[in-house]
Amino acid sequence: MSITIETLRTDRFCMRWFRFGSGSRVFVILPGLSVKSVMNDADAIAEDYAAFTAEYTVCVFDRREDPPNAYSVRDMAHDTAQAMKELGLSGVCLFGASQGGMIAQVIAAEYPELVGKLVLGSTTSRVDAYEPVIEHWIRLAEERDGTGLFADFGRKIYPADVYEQVREQLHEAGKTVTEEEFRRFLIYAKGMRGFDISGELNSIRCPVLVMGAYEDAVLDTDDTMEIAELLDLPPKDHVYLYKGYGHAAFSTAPDYKQRILSFLKM
Repeated sequence: MSITIETLRTDRFCMRWFRFGSGSRVFVILPGLSVKSVMNDADAIAEDYAAFTAEYTVCVFDRREDPPNAYSVRDMAHDTAQAMKELGLSGVCLFGASQGGMIAQVIAAEYPELVGKLVLGSTTSRVDAYEPVIEHWIRLAEERDGTGLFADFGRKIYPADVYEQVREQLHEAGKTVTEEEFRRFLIYAKGMRGFDISGELNSIRCPVLVMGAYEDAVLDTDDTMEIAELLDLPPKDHVYLYKGYGHAAFSTAPDYKQRILSFLKM
C-alpha cells in the first residue's frame, strides 16, 4: 500500500493530510505531538486501521504547514476545523490522541456540527502552568538535542519492553531532526501551555469514549478520569483505562482499535 499525501490550501494556511478506506462514514484521526510529521507514517497508520476501511473513509490531518510563532492548541483546533469544512466534512467520528485529543475537545465543543462521535485517547482537558514532561521536551528541542529528545519521548510514552525494542531506531531518528522540524516542534509544544477547556466540556453533546492508561508518564491517569467526570460519562462502554501500555496505549494496546469500533457501532 502506498498512501498519497495531499495538501489542503486555504486563504490562511496549508495543511497536509491523507485518507484511505472506502466506507460511507468518515473517521478522522488527529495525532499527538511529534518531532517528525505523522505524514511520514501514512502507510503504517493505514495498516493499523485496516479494520476501519470497509465501513469508514479514514482521514488523518497534520498540523498546519506554516504555524506562526505563537500558536495555541485552540488555534490548531480552529485551523483543523476549517480544513474539515473545506473538505465538506460534518458529523464525523473524531479520534484525538494526546495533543490531538486536546484539539478534538475544542472542535467538539466549538464546532458541534462537525462531530457525531468523539474518542479521546491519553489526553487532558487542561495543562497546568508547568507540565514537567512537556517543558523538558521543550528544553531538549531548544538545545537541538535530537537524540535526547527522541530517547525521552520513547521512555515516556512506551512501556519499558517496547522502548527497548525501538531504542536504537529512536536513537538513529534523533540524529536526523532538521532545524525546521525543531522549530515546528517547539511551536506546537509551547502551544500546549495554559490549555484549559475543562470549563467548556459540558457543551459537548455527542457520545464520547475516553481511554487512558494507569502508567501514563506524560499525562496523569487523573486527567482521563477528570474528563469522564466533567462529561458525566457512564463508566460502562464510555471510559476505559489500560494497564501496562503507558501513554501510547493508542498504538501499543492490541485491542485499542476494536474498542473504538465497538463504541462507534453503539
